[in-house]
Amino acid sequence: MRVLLKAHFDTEKANGLVSSGKMGELIQDIVEKVHPEAAYFLPDEGDRTAFLVFDMEDPSQMPVITEPLFREADAKVSYSPVMNLDDVQKGLSQLSGG
Repeated sequence: MRVLLKAHFDTEKANGLVSSGKMGELIQDIVEKVHPEAAYFLPDEGDRTAFLVFDMEDPSQMPVITEPLFREADAKVSYSPVMNLDDVQKGLSQLSGG
């Protein structure tokens, strides 16, 4: 299932990761684990934030992906199922006319 991972990084922890040069390593590790079709990094709600869209093959992937974000960055992490345009069109084509 295609999902959107949203990770808000704790400012103090993220400052330490940036200063130590470990922020890039953390991001690279997550990207290598999930092979996202899209990855964006931006300030959101006043925090450094990552948005990654990827195919989650099995929910058992969640701890492997999420735990480093919790431990190393005190990140607030959420997952949401998402659709691309093809998915929406496929779903809409299956609706009855009533």
